[in-house]
Amino acid sequence: MQYWYNVAKGVVENDDDRGPGEDVLGPYDTADEAARALESAHERTEKWDAEDKAWNESGATTTWDDEELED
Repeated sequence: MQYWYNVAKGVVENDDDRGPGEDVLGPYDTADEAARALESAHERTEKWDAEDKAWNESGATTTWDDEELED
């Protein structure tokens, strides 16, 4: 059985009572993990933001020369 966090209702649901896909986060292996869905999503977002900031501050660039791609 998998668990889901329904953001519209603010409740944990399982496979049997899961709401519409656009309303749920998951799947999670346990109800406790699903209950922490918003917290863990926030933690991941902060981690990714920090990684992006470090990347940008290192002088790295996401642009490239098209000629380099042809080699």
